[in-house]
Amino acid sequence: MSVALNHTIVHARDNRESAEFFAGLLGLEITAEWGPFVAVALSNGVTLDFATIPADRITPQHYAFLVSEEEFTAAYEQIKHRGIEHYADPHQRHPGTINHNDGGHGVYFTDPAGHAMELITVPYGGWDA
Repeated sequence: MSVALNHTIVHARDNRESAEFFAGLLGLEITAEWGPFVAVALSNGVTLDFATIPADRITPQHYAFLVSEEEFTAAYEQIKHRGIEHYADPHQRHPGTINHNDGGHGVYFTDPAGHAMELITVPYGGWDA
């Protein structure tokens, strides 16, 4: 059996708020709810299981998602429409814009719990030849 990531737990101030923020931005669906989790499935079968915990216990993490050009364009339109602060770089030196790294597009923003989110259309270093 090969090793594959199945799910990861994403801490949130409000599991539903964070799951809906993420799913709505990327045109995804909330796929399950059980116990303290609200799950959003990605196209590769991995789920992000959002769990409510006290805000002072949330340690901001970085989540990067490889998306198609069409998905990026739709998400970026949502980012602008919702007035979400966004940056071309992880150090937040280039506000209100995107990057063109590796011949693609990328953007950084935070979710309602303060996690650093990144959308890219080309993996770091470009596609394998």
